[in-house]
Amino acid sequence: MVVDLYDPDSYVGAPPHEVLAELRRTQPVYFQAMADEPGYWMVLKHADVVHVAREPKLFSASEGGVMLENLAPEQLDMMRNMLLAMDPPRHVDYRRPIAPRFKARVIANMEDQIRGICREIMDAAAEQKDVEFVHDVTSTLPSRVIGQLMGLPAEDLPMIHRLAEMNTSGQDSDYAADVSQGTIDMAMYAIQFAARRRAEEPRADLTTLLLETDFNGTYMTDLDFGSFFVQLVTAGNDTTKTMLSSGLRALLDHPDQLADLRSDRGLVPGAVEEILRYENPLHYFRRTATADAQLRGVDIVAGDKVVMFYTSANRDEDVFDDPQRFDIRRSPNPHLSFGIAEHFCLGVHLARLEGRVFFEELLATFPTIEMTGEPVRIRSNLNNALKSLPVRLAR
Repeated sequence: MVVDLYDPDSYVGAPPHEVLAELRRTQPVYFQAMADEPGYWMVLKHADVVHVAREPKLFSASEGGVMLENLAPEQLDMMRNMLLAMDPPRHVDYRRPIAPRFKARVIANMEDQIRGICREIMDAAAEQKDVEFVHDVTSTLPSRVIGQLMGLPAEDLPMIHRLAEMNTSGQDSDYAADVSQGTIDMAMYAIQFAARRRAEEPRADLTTLLLETDFNGTYMTDLDFGSFFVQLVTAGNDTTKTMLSSGLRALLDHPDQLADLRSDRGLVPGAVEEILRYENPLHYFRRTATADAQLRGVDIVAGDKVVMFYTSANRDEDVFDDPQRFDIRRSPNPHLSFGIAEHFCLGVHLARLEGRVFFEELLATFPTIEMTGEPVRIRSNLNNALKSLPVRLAR
């Protein structure tokens, strides 16, 4: 079976898991051509993705950015000011001062706030009954949480969420927007926001931390803050929305496991991990080889694009028993949806807390949840997500 794994249409029905399984067996480092620029090496095995992630000097996030497409110089410069596209030692300089704000014990203190937001969301959904779950229900939680972390005005959150969707879903005509425009608009908002905040009394939030921190002899300019903001807000909004909506769909597709979850809420944390493995929010991140190398006997030349393909690695038969099966009791579950090594997701504890509390409150509020129409997936080779999930919620 031949499938163009660059073509966003190849992911509209579902990710091509059968093709990926065959390639893991026969061509685990697979070259995918692109029409208008050099193609890329897809790294499909779990161990190889881990290897690439753990060699940031050989496989650079900064050299060519983290997207499949080569960016224009000004776009690449903006991306290089995002934590996800920084190489060492700069990555450590920027990550170390803010990491304490995202430690497990600090994030755990947000549980009551997050639970309160979730209960408000469930009450609003109960009044609607028939909802489009992706946008009517899941979108509000990550927007409000990141808003609280950064001290964003509540009235700006819907606009910020829309821009976050544009940043990851620009290949889908329903979003009718250039990804770069969404990034520019969000960065411009952040630059203006930073300028306002510098003129105000400092607050105990993440914005103040970013603006006042000495990053190894360097302070953020408003422009630096704009680039950093784009990554934090896009990751905090869109990937969490995807985890929650795709997670409900997986549970509805496996009613026996949904029933188990209802009868034993202690299974919720494991279910969140399995949702992240089975429905990882992002298909990939790119690296660029800085020197000649080999992966599984395949020659990689300096300058080549090397893509860590999480959608394949998370179903690697060498790591996961019966990997195509959804199993909320799966243990161990060393999925790579949060990345690994130095670029391991800064917001991992927040995402897990949001997922656990959201599903606890959803199941506690609604004894009956049923789909009322066919789910629709986003057309994207990056964003492994639903754009529509029609659901009836009954108390």
